[in-house]
Amino acid sequence: MATYAAGEEQPNLNGITSNPQTKKLTDLPTELLEHILCFPVLKHVDICNVSCCCKRLNDVCHGRGKVWGHQYKLRWPRLQRFYRQNECCDWLREYKTRHRVGIQIRRTVDTISKRFFTEVPCVGQVLGDSFAEIESLGMPEHFCEDELLFILNSDKRKSLTLKYYAKKILYFLRQQNILKNLKTFTEQPAEHQSALEGAVLVDQYCNPLADVTINSVSAQLDEISEKVKKMLRIKNPSHPSLRVSQGDCLVVEDFELQSQVLYALNSVLYEQLQYKGNEFDYYNPLNSYIHQVLLRRTGIPISLSVLYMTLAKKLGVQLEPVNFPNHFLLRWCQKPRRSEDIYDFVYIDAFGKGKQLTVKECEYLIGHQVTADYYNAISTTEVLLRMVGNLLNIGKRGERNEKSYQLLRDSLDLYLTINPDNVQYLLLQARLYFHLGIWPEKVLDILQHIQALDPSQHGAVGYLVQHTLEHIQHKKHPVAPEVKKRNVPEHLEVQYSVGLIMKHKRSGYNCVIYGWDPKCTMSQEWITTMRVHQLPNGANQPFYNVLVQDGTCRYAAQENLEPHSAPLEIGHPEVGRYFSEFADTHYAANEELQTRYPEDTGETLGTVQELYHRQTPGSENQEEPPATDQSNHQTAPM
Repeated sequence: MATYAAGEEQPNLNGITSNPQTKKLTDLPTELLEHILCFPVLKHVDICNVSCCCKRLNDVCHGRGKVWGHQYKLRWPRLQRFYRQNECCDWLREYKTRHRVGIQIRRTVDTISKRFFTEVPCVGQVLGDSFAEIESLGMPEHFCEDELLFILNSDKRKSLTLKYYAKKILYFLRQQNILKNLKTFTEQPAEHQSALEGAVLVDQYCNPLADVTINSVSAQLDEISEKVKKMLRIKNPSHPSLRVSQGDCLVVEDFELQSQVLYALNSVLYEQLQYKGNEFDYYNPLNSYIHQVLLRRTGIPISLSVLYMTLAKKLGVQLEPVNFPNHFLLRWCQKPRRSEDIYDFVYIDAFGKGKQLTVKECEYLIGHQVTADYYNAISTTEVLLRMVGNLLNIGKRGERNEKSYQLLRDSLDLYLTINPDNVQYLLLQARLYFHLGIWPEKVLDILQHIQALDPSQHGAVGYLVQHTLEHIQHKKHPVAPEVKKRNVPEHLEVQYSVGLIMKHKRSGYNCVIYGWDPKCTMSQEWITTMRVHQLPNGANQPFYNVLVQDGTCRYAAQENLEPHSAPLEIGHPEVGRYFSEFADTHYAANEELQTRYPEDTGETLGTVQELYHRQTPGSENQEEPPATDQSNHQTAPM
């Protein structure tokens, strides 16, 4: 038999020689190892384990290397916009920081429901009381926002309570950043302020969860200006506005050329793109939000004027905003030099399809004469105050629901950021917070500011201070939540339980029950107004608190409700405050609601089993459930 010296190549069974000193994984080039360790199937735990194997692999998985960079980008893709391309960064440190922020955010959001379930969930109060610990860590704010978005984008039907409070905190976080930007904006010199940028900030503050940016809005206006140029090119191929690139500053001096621009702008905006004033739903707040005006091509005088003025400026025509009463206008100077004579201007009604008006026609527009002051140009700050004032008035005239209160709070925040010493609106803000029972500490700060600005308000201030202090004292001694058990004699007539999806027999609306009373607990005035006495059982029957599909909360009599034949999700913004999950046939109560209705969970499960699962196909051939299961759930009489 042949023998081989050590180190010689030895043939295998197929006659192919091989080296006994086989190469190991660690012998591969660094680039190839990095490529292998960047496979999508490998998670951060796998990379940690690999890096602990030996020094070679530990060096390949170093913090600033490609492997941890890949892990970071794979897990949190939304954060990539905060880094420059090919930026050298300690990705392992970034990964650990982002991971810690995620844990802290979830821990904080998870505890909010227990502390704020019984109160009106004011986002500012929630953040002030619960999020300070996260802010004190000094973590990057975009990490916090990314984790909140991660929570919101998870399984639609689960973790509803977690999402409910995550959304409120994200709402508040973004609003605080927008207020900072607005303060910076108002501190700029007037010539550097843009009405469009200010309008976008107002839009962002009132819609902090929408994707609204100055870049996206400007891009849409650039598209419109290109359409105007296309029309100008047909009328006048040598027009100077055609030579302007986006971002360049041009002023067309010739009045005939300016007139050509405005004619083309009117043609594109109102005829081609069909922009119009919303005469039929004038007080809809969407008319004031720039991104909605662009989306719906509908607005009110001030929002359409901001777009019109911005487009004209892009094309070389300078227009000025005019704070005309009841109808915002623009003015176009007809003199080569700046004039103060109101008759030297043509006034443009952007709400009226760009119609050009004289002074007398402006008066016809509103039906009465006004002084010359109302024809003067105003600053960008004054434009914003008028825009916010419109939203404030819409909030005042709202239906006193959560939506109108939110609009009122947002518009007050904006107005007082721009004009912080307005006593009238400071007092309104204090009264609003007091009425809603939220943020009593801030109410005291506002009242103190009012007293310093205007001592004559001491009567109203003193009244609010007294009752706010009582509220704070009351919060220090919270009342234990009322627990309603179904087996007590006075509750035996209650047929339905929290979490059931119902239909109103008379009004036809769909809803979910989140509370009940054995008898109607509303005032006699409410009972009379709602004509409860006309019901066969009157007020002497169980009444249910329900969240309605249209976003309202109602108090419905038992005889007017029936279980829904085909349960569906209820798209109400407050669902997450009371329920943790939508389970196809019902909503599962969260811990706080279960504490108040401890026996309703079993009752709800028994009811949905009786209603929706007994008659499923083939159920007649299935075995009966064990008796022990039936004893655990009292089936509600239907």
